[in-house]
Order: sequence, then structure tokens, then C-alpha cells
Amino acid sequence: MEAYGGRAPETYSDPVPDLVKQFVVYLYRHIRERNIREIFSMYDVSFAKLSERFFKTTSWPPVHMIADLVDGDHVFCLLYKEMYFRHLYATAQPTLEQRCESWDNYVSLFRVLLQSHVNMQLPNGWLWDMVDEFIYQFQSFSQYRGKLAQKSPHELELLKKCDGVWDLQGVLHYLQGLIDKSGVVRDLATDEAQRRFVETEGYEGHNSNVLRTMGYFSLVGLLRVHCLLGEYETALRALGPIQPFKTGSLLTPKVAGANIALYYYAGFSYLMLQRYLDATRSFNIILTYINRVKAYHQRSAQYDQILKKNEQMYALLAITTSLCPASQRNCDESVTNTLKEKYNEKMQRMQRGLEGVVDELFTYACPKFVAAVPPRLDNLTVNSNQEAYRHQLREFMAFVDQQRQLPVLKQFLKLYTTISLPKLAALMDTDESSVKEQLRVLERTSQCKTWNGQGDAAAGTMQSAADVVVSVSKDPSSNAELISVEEVNAPRSKSNEFILRHITKFQEIVRDLNSPALAGRTAGVAAY
Repeated sequence: MEAYGGRAPETYSDPVPDLVKQFVVYLYRHIRERNIREIFSMYDVSFAKLSERFFKTTSWPPVHMIADLVDGDHVFCLLYKEMYFRHLYATAQPTLEQRCESWDNYVSLFRVLLQSHVNMQLPNGWLWDMVDEFIYQFQSFSQYRGKLAQKSPHELELLKKCDGVWDLQGVLHYLQGLIDKSGVVRDLATDEAQRRFVETEGYEGHNSNVLRTMGYFSLVGLLRVHCLLGEYETALRALGPIQPFKTGSLLTPKVAGANIALYYYAGFSYLMLQRYLDATRSFNIILTYINRVKAYHQRSAQYDQILKKNEQMYALLAITTSLCPASQRNCDESVTNTLKEKYNEKMQRMQRGLEGVVDELFTYACPKFVAAVPPRLDNLTVNSNQEAYRHQLREFMAFVDQQRQLPVLKQFLKLYTTISLPKLAALMDTDESSVKEQLRVLERTSQCKTWNGQGDAAAGTMQSAADVVVSVSKDPSSNAELISVEEVNAPRSKSNEFILRHITKFQEIVRDLNSPALAGRTAGVAAY
């Protein structure tokens, strides 16, 4: 680490356990033999078990202690160090030197993929974890660098020498490089190509899956990075051929972490762009997915993160459906019921226009934003992380505040089919000009851009998102302004749906009991 002016890391003094040596040897052998099943088992199961047994509070042995076991294979050593640093980040607070070392390792690994012919095959879960961890460590470094007031003079001096480490442009460069070199955007330009890619899961004969699949996952990675920067339109466009609402054409459901990241960041981007119907649809898809697969990940290291994202997305869904009640029609009944169990009281408060609830849920559920520009190291009082968060919160609350009176307005409108403007103003205890302004806000929010089946994730056309439609005309007799009200897609009572569903089920049981075949079998049993 002398290149960064830092101290060399302490030497790992303990001997390498025999089981760890065996793990390294067998993992290396299975990678050379392209035994995907065994590679995944060792990566996903054995690595976690060995970490729990031998390295619960310490790091894995440094790479120089295991290099001889794998004949010094350069690529394997890079893969080992990628796992080494990921475990270190998960179990301890990395030093600045270790953050820099991890960046150097990713740069070396990606350069191998971009500048040479890679012939190995690796499990898709591992390839996603590389992309995911790369962005996580960038995000972690940005958060670390943004808290200058807590840094020692030594750390500040090191930061000055690390200005190219975990640089935003560098992160974007390598993600885009993997996408371009893989040719994934060109190769997946048609629905048929996407279908074949999903069917083969990226494994085609003896060809390597590494570059192509990492290019695919890097599209999701770009979505995440741009979302962290608050560039929501760019984030959605970055997905390229990945269309969240064409669920049958996605590889991401095969890797839970990738699928959750796709819909969390896409859904959040749609919410910030006021595309409420698409946001609700995104959250509904992934919440249904998590409910279906979470039982299979109970022993996974990712289980806690899956549950956390699940809770965050229910909070975002509560915000979305409160701002746009009509978007609830995009939710499955199970998701709607769970949403009400978790956030019914907060949703009612939001629908009454009460302050404090929306920003509370937003703070809990939003990503950890990063600043596009590194902080000046001579200004120790500024926390760039908080500045990035506060900027996004202000942007979001600005259009929330515009809609704050709409729930009250709608409550009065739904009591009438026609009401005069003076009467509505009197009911709302305000003046007519204020009511007119709220009606204009209602009209502006009655439509939102929505994906229509064509184009990328950012494409769409304006569609109705209204639960109440109003029109204003003049009363010929009094010359007063009349407001005509029509409810759109008024939801049927859940209790009615419950009763009707069980009536139908009861009728099916009665029909089955009265069927000739069943009656004959019943008679036969009685005779016996």
C-alpha cells in the first residue's frame, strides 16, 4: 500500500487450517474443470460455513498464503481476493488501505475480463455478487469519504493520495466496459434472443458465460449507481434491453439478489419520476416474488438483506398508493392485505394530508444516496452524504406538498356528483381561488407517464391515474361554476370479494358432491 502512502497491512500469523486449504484446492480444481454445480456449492455453502467456523471475527488468510496451493494462478488469486475483501467488509470496518486494495483488485479483475479471452464458467450468483459488491464498496467508500469531520489528520492525508480510488467515473467506466465488451445489448435486442438467454441462463455449450452474464448484471448495476446519484431517468434508460414488466424475458429471477435490486431501484426511480402506476407495478412484482422465494433463503447470508428490502419496499408502496390511490389496482390481493397490516394507520394519516409521515417512510426506505462530486478535503464541516440525502428529500417533498390537500378535496368531491364551487369552498373552509388551484393540481396528477409495452424501461405514454375525474362548467341559472364528479374504477369492497369467493368455492363443493361419479363412489363405500 505504499503507493497510497499507507502502512502495509499486518501479516496474517495464524497457520491456514487444513479444511481451508482443501477448500482452496478443490475450488480451484472445480473452476478449471468447469463444474458449475460444485463451484456454486463451495462458493455459496462451504465458504459461509468455513467463515463461520474459522473466521467469524478475523479475515481469511491473505492471498500470498494460499497462492502456492493453486500454482500461483493469477485469475484464481483475483477471485480469491474478491471473496476475501467481501468477507472483510461483512465482518469488520475496513481501513482506508484495505478499501484501496479492494479497488485495485477489482480493477485488475475487470481488466482481465476486458482485455483477455476468459475461458472459465462461473455460477451466475457469484457473477451477480461481484457486480453487487463492487457497487456496494463504491457506495461504502463514498459514505466513508463524506464524513470528513470524523477523520484523523493521517486519514485526510491518505485520502488526498487516493483521489482516483472508487472514483465515480471509474466505476461507471468499468460497468459500461463490461456491457460493451459483452455485447449483451446487441445480443438481446429481440424477444427471441432474450428468451433463449433465459432458457440457457447464459450457459451456451462450452463457451464462457462470465463476460456476457456480467455485462447483463452490469445493466442492473448502472441502474443502481444512477439511482444513488438521483439521476432517475438515466437510471431507467441504463437498463437497455432489460424490461422489468416483461418478467418472462428476465434472467434476474434466477438470482434473488439481482431481481430484488432491479425492482427496488426501478420502482424507486419510477416513484421519484411520479410514475405511480409503474412504481406500484414494480413493487407488486417483487414483493410477490420475495413472498414466494424467501423460505428458500433462510440459511443464506443474504436472508436479512432480503427481509430488509422487503420492508423498505412495503414502505415505498405505502407512499405510492397514498399519493395515487388508483395505483392500488396494480397490486395483488395478498400484497394489498399485507400492506394494510403493516401501514394502514400511516396510510390513513398520509391520506388525511398530515405532515411527518411521508418523510419518515421516505427516510427509512430510500437508498443511501451518494454525491456526484467528492467533498473538498479542506472543508471538514460538510457531510456530503447528508447533503445528497437532503437534496433528494427536498425534491420529493416538493411535489408531495403540492398534493397535500388533495385527499381532503377528494373526500368532499366523492360525496357529490355535482357541486358548486362556492359550496365546495365553504365545505373546505377556504376561498374559491384556493379550491381552483387544488382542482388544477388534481387535473395535473390525474395522468402519469406509464410504460405501454414498447421501448425501454424509461419509455411510456400518458395514462389515467385518477380515482376521481372532475369537470368544471357554468350553471346557466346562477352563473356559478359547477363541478361534475365521477369516480373511476371504484374498488369493490374486500369483504364483498371475500364473501363472493367463498360462495363460489361452496358452490363448486356442492356441485362436486352431487356429481354422478362421486355419488356412485359414495354409494359403493356405504354398501361396503
